[in-house]
Amino acid sequence: MLGEFREFIARGNVIDLAVGVILGAAFGDIVKSLVDQVVMPVVGLGTSGIDFAQLKWVLKPDNPATKVNEEVAIQYGAFLNTMIKFVIIAWVVFLMVKLVNSIRRRDAAKPESEASAPPPQEALLMEIRDLLKAQAPQGPTRH
Repeated sequence: MLGEFREFIARGNVIDLAVGVILGAAFGDIVKSLVDQVVMPVVGLGTSGIDFAQLKWVLKPDNPATKVNEEVAIQYGAFLNTMIKFVIIAWVVFLMVKLVNSIRRRDAAKPESEASAPPPQEALLMEIRDLLKAQAPQGPTRH
């Protein structure tokens, strides 16, 4: 069982998945910072200084006489922030996919002359083939 586990972990796709998850988490932090510290202040300025993260609809207010927070509220501002983050992430992923697709199309459109030279063994075999074709008799011969 330990050998099977080692084989499972050693597969390339498991490592690729782990790298993707780690990079995805770091990307999430970058997007959070972008939205919270760059986009939302601009949006707040455009909406007369409203902080979306603090927007809420209070269903039951907090009682200041108690130490426990009893407030019940629908925090639609936090939801709006999450939606803006989603749109930004979707846009960035779209741009990345578009870039990768354009690179693939450009590589597929390259003519064969720009392709890399064949390995030396294949080049030698092609020369031998061409020489044999040149030496072969041109018509049928009768003996």
